[in-house]
Amino acid sequence: MQTLYEWAFLSERFPSEETLDQKTKVDEILERNFQEFQKSLNNRDFLAELVWGTLENQEKIDNIVRPAAPEWPLEQIALVDLTVLRLAIYELLFKREVPPKVAINEAVELSKGLGGVNSSKFVNGVLGTVYRASDIYDAASDIKKNQEKTAEKEKR
Repeated sequence: MQTLYEWAFLSERFPSEETLDQKTKVDEILERNFQEFQKSLNNRDFLAELVWGTLENQEKIDNIVRPAAPEWPLEQIALVDLTVLRLAIYELLFKREVPPKVAINEAVELSKGLGGVNSSKFVNGVLGTVYRASDIYDAASDIKKNQEKTAEKEKR
């Protein structure tokens, strides 16, 4: 998240500056962040895969965000929130190694810690919309879970 945010910030702030090519700069940022946070991180290859997968699919991801948040042009979404959304959508729709609900929950928790007052609600809403519109969404499973929750509440 930190690497993606830093890269997005630098790209937005200095779009024409070409001191280093993108790959070199992103790898430098990733390595610095890995060194800083290595006590809580244990798999550099996994982190690099998340960062590069998100960046390589950023245009596709942004095209997924646009219709899911039609009242919020990408330029108006806080960069922290947009970065969380990009990472989560990569995990949710492209990488697909974690269950959708886990990817969404992780993104919501990130946005609670890093974003503004309403960031977690915004991120949750956008990711819920993206998930329900995706080919991995299982409506029958959601209906069954909702029925189970309702039945459990009625027992109380």
